[in-house]
Amino acid sequence: MKFIGAGSRPGRAQIHNDRVVTIPNVLTVVRFLGVPLFIWLVLGRQEYGLAALVLAIMGSTDWVDGYVARRFDQMSNLGRVMDPIADRLSLIAVAVTLVIAGVLEWWYLAALLVPDAILLTLSLHYFHGHPDLPVSRIGKIRTALLLVGTPLLVLSKLQVPGAEAYFVAAWIFLGLGLVGHWIAGYNYFRAIIHKGRQLKDPTVDVDGGTR
Repeated sequence: MKFIGAGSRPGRAQIHNDRVVTIPNVLTVVRFLGVPLFIWLVLGRQEYGLAALVLAIMGSTDWVDGYVARRFDQMSNLGRVMDPIADRLSLIAVAVTLVIAGVLEWWYLAALLVPDAILLTLSLHYFHGHPDLPVSRIGKIRTALLLVGTPLLVLSKLQVPGAEAYFVAAWIFLGLGLVGHWIAGYNYFRAIIHKGRQLKDPTVDVDGGTR
């Protein structure tokens, strides 16, 4: 079974509807609600094992909601916007928590925030809100890498056999995820500018020239 685009059926168009209450949207909300639980477990209880479990569940729902949406025709306009926003906010909130707990260094948080801050500024400038761009393949891979690496890093804080291996594996995933984050950010940067210019001047083509 493929992981990227799982649940899609060849030859069948993926149509987004206007439904609000769908299983994928509920799973997206549940994923984001896991953030305060994770924060409490790490900062309030120092329960890193349970915190890693919460992260693993959050990460799995990110895959499951996409599969259900594509497989059972539950792709919605709300989910198209809400899902990537929930992913970004969750990853940032988790990173902030781990920086405060001393698990992550500040530079990791900065590496996450800088591209997002630039894209948010551009989106507000051109669209006064969400640019409504499709999630790129590299963006999906980036998110998957970060969602795998983060719980592994939390597990490495436990006094268990193989903690060092968890730490090394975590940074392999996180390092690749950060590289993908910046590449995806650059691609979204270009896409936002091109779409914004087209809205302001329909004679501008996708390459920045004129038709």
